[in-house]
Amino acid sequence: MAKDRSQRDDYTTPLRRLLLGILCLCLLAIFLVWRIDSPRVERFRAQVTDKVVPNMSWAMAPVTGAINLIRDFQSYQRLAEQNRDLRDELRQMQAWKEAALQLEQENARLLDLSNVRLDPRLTYITGVVMADSGSPFRQSVLLNVGARDGIVDGWAAMDGIGLVGRISGTGETTSRVILLTDAASSVPATIQPSGQGALVAGDNSAAPILDFLENTDLVRPGDRVISSGDGGVFPAGLLIGQVAADPSGRLRVRLAADYERLEFLRVLRHHGTEMISDPGSIVTPLAPRNTAQSGVLGDE
Repeated sequence: MAKDRSQRDDYTTPLRRLLLGILCLCLLAIFLVWRIDSPRVERFRAQVTDKVVPNMSWAMAPVTGAINLIRDFQSYQRLAEQNRDLRDELRQMQAWKEAALQLEQENARLLDLSNVRLDPRLTYITGVVMADSGSPFRQSVLLNVGARDGIVDGWAAMDGIGLVGRISGTGETTSRVILLTDAASSVPATIQPSGQGALVAGDNSAAPILDFLENTDLVRPGDRVISSGDGGVFPAGLLIGQVAADPSGRLRVRLAADYERLEFLRVLRHHGTEMISDPGSIVTPLAPRNTAQSGVLGDE
């Protein structure tokens, strides 16, 4: 056994040296061929490249695939960031659009009017949404402002674009806002541009029902829904949403407020409209002087 092993070693050692020498000579030849600056050698290099490189494409396929995967992932990250930025810009543009529509309508109403006195008491206080107590039977949120901040039951709460709900219960430092989607919520509204009166009634769904319409033929999907101010609970002119039709054909309201991202709410300080109880005295027109004088001359 020792003799066989020594014979095997005698054969393998020279063979290894021979293969190593041949490999070194090949590498040296390749180096010299690639370094010689000659037209013939250049043509030879081109022919070798044309023969070898296309046949080695299978070896580069995993590397190319990995590089493309990394580039696609980086492109996806950039698209996600752009999508997030575009979503924020879209929310800002929706707010600007609503402000522009309100200014345009107000300008149209005030073209022939002057000395209009706006209510200076209609200010607001901003609160942070602390918790969402939504359930299949009750939908409301809690704010971190309460009685110490002057919050009163019934005041309207907005998210900066549309009406969210009203204050329904106050504590010393917190208050509860019942949402428009709650089954106990009913808000008098006006449909624009037809001017139809309606009632936005919640039914614990994402789109409240548009009920008690005066004339449904004058209302179209896409019409704006604003608060009418009837009852003196909400100020008039607050945006609620747009008219939409469900699959059954019933009219509902697509709310303008983003209920999925309620972080801050504006509570409008509204102390109600002034009630006039005294009808005042009736002023009768005076008799024309010419008629009185002609009567005196006729008597004479």
